Amino acid sequence: MNLSNSYLIEVSWEVCRQVGGIYQVIRSKAPIITEHFKDRYCLIGPYIKGISELEFEEMQPTGVYREILQNIAKKNLKVKFGKWLITGSPNVILIDFLCLFDRIQEFKYFFWKDHGIETPDEMWINDAILFGYQVADVIECFIEAFSSKPILVHFHEWNVGAAIPIIKKRSLPVKIVFTTHATLLGRYIAPNVDNIYEYIKFINPYDEAKRYNIFSHYLIERAASYGADVFTTVSEITAEEIKHLLHKKVDIITPNGLNIRRFTVAHEHQNLHGLFKTKIHQFVAGYFFPYYTFDLEKTLYIFTSGRYEFRNKGIDLFLDSLPALNHLLMQNNIDITVVVFIITKAKTKGYRYDVLQNQFIYDELNHVCETVAERIPQRLLNQIIEKPQINTEELINETERMYLKRIYYSWKKNGLPSVVTHEMEYPDDVILNTIYKNHLLNQKESRVKIVYHPDFLSSFGSVVKLDYLDFIRGCHLGIFPSYYEPWGYTPMECSAAGIPSITSDLTGFSLYVKKMLPNHEEHGLFILNRKNQSYHESIQQLAKMIFNVVSLNRRQRIELRNRVESISEIFDWKNLIQYYLQAYDLALTKIQS
Repeated sequence: MNLSNSYLIEVSWEVCRQVGGIYQVIRSKAPIITEHFKDRYCLIGPYIKGISELEFEEMQPTGVYREILQNIAKKNLKVKFGKWLITGSPNVILIDFLCLFDRIQEFKYFFWKDHGIETPDEMWINDAILFGYQVADVIECFIEAFSSKPILVHFHEWNVGAAIPIIKKRSLPVKIVFTTHATLLGRYIAPNVDNIYEYIKFINPYDEAKRYNIFSHYLIERAASYGADVFTTVSEITAEEIKHLLHKKVDIITPNGLNIRRFTVAHEHQNLHGLFKTKIHQFVAGYFFPYYTFDLEKTLYIFTSGRYEFRNKGIDLFLDSLPALNHLLMQNNIDITVVVFIITKAKTKGYRYDVLQNQFIYDELNHVCETVAERIPQRLLNQIIEKPQINTEELINETERMYLKRIYYSWKKNGLPSVVTHEMEYPDDVILNTIYKNHLLNQKESRVKIVYHPDFLSSFGSVVKLDYLDFIRGCHLGIFPSYYEPWGYTPMECSAAGIPSITSDLTGFSLYVKKMLPNHEEHGLFILNRKNQSYHESIQQLAKMIFNVVSLNRRQRIELRNRVESISEIFDWKNLIQYYLQAYDLALTKIQS
């Protein structure tokens, strides 16, 4: 069936709101979906006061959306209509679902009565049920406005999937696509067992869900997968997981993509790398140089990032590999400093005072130096005009010299730089404790330095002063040795930025790379063996892989970045959107079946 006549509604908990990787999937896919469906595309998400406004512009609805909003108002629902502030400006309806919280027991009763799922009094469950019933109401309003037009509704993950059995119970004339990006049960099991993909073959998922106290959540996810007309997931590795945990076969695998920006000038991505690397240099100077200095021209930046899942994301393995990396660098007398960034989201009390103070004084010192430097050409010219002998001491006057010295001495500190940029809310933070356990204390003699930044990066409100994607471009290597990762956006983002990366063979992304790019290592996509060797062996292999990359000379690093950038288009949504379009087309054909 031709999609040009249909309407697409996409529902996610992460519309205009970053929680995890699904935000990036939907946000990056929305522009190309908007190209296909035009004004017939609308996203639905929850309205979270103080957060949604950061990416959402409320607007007065026009055309058919005016009728839809009028229908919604008749149901006494509170929603906001507008545009998501991203490329393509897709239509968005945000539901203020908590406004009906006084009816939660009523909704939960009918959810049990109609679908046989008893739900405890728990925030995640309450939110899912509240949101689910209101999403079903909103979709009814779309149906009233669109009359005979075919309507597709695409749900992402279990926490919005509660709407699916409700829609089926009401026999609403829509076709449903449901995508599981990772099973909820899989996320719970993975941190607690070795070799999860063998383990799940021999378990009773009902018993495991009860054991982890997520039985109702599991039943909602299972009901959503069986209620959908088309069921998809993002990788073959997750399809296998779903087969064992949900006892369901997926219809289509829909790999995740990115909007790849290729440059008309071949070396432009190298220029951007240099630009953003300079900004990281400035942060690193402000962070470390009050205590001791090292040569920034011989400094490389590596990083890991993602959701705070210590074992699942391989943060444990990465941190445990760093002492071995430091040993390799010193043993082989490699004259470089490696600054390691750990970027994730944890609960903090805000930036440490010493970190803010050091950056502030560095900025002031930099500003004064630039101001003085602007005056030097004229002073130098005046000296040459008056006499051919040049007195360099007169290029900076006594007042300026004293001021610079005062700033410098107020900046210098004793001790060691902190390994973390923030005051942690919980002192038993597992990442911080592992850094301490491995004696990664930013000692002067250590070739490996640590900057743990437990918050998302942005060009405003962050001491690094770079947005995340720009930060990536300034780095030299991304490291994501995940133990449990249905897809894996982070190494793909590195490829899009022309930066090499390391992932593991337990990720959906690595399977896709092996299939599409047999010579992936030549293109800076390195895959760590975690499936067929011990944790200790993986530590040693990872340290060696990092060592091999950071030991390259400058020319070799440039060549490697060029090779990474050259294959980035295979991850472009322009190529990968076909799988979602196939899923939509398959769902629509079932209208006629």
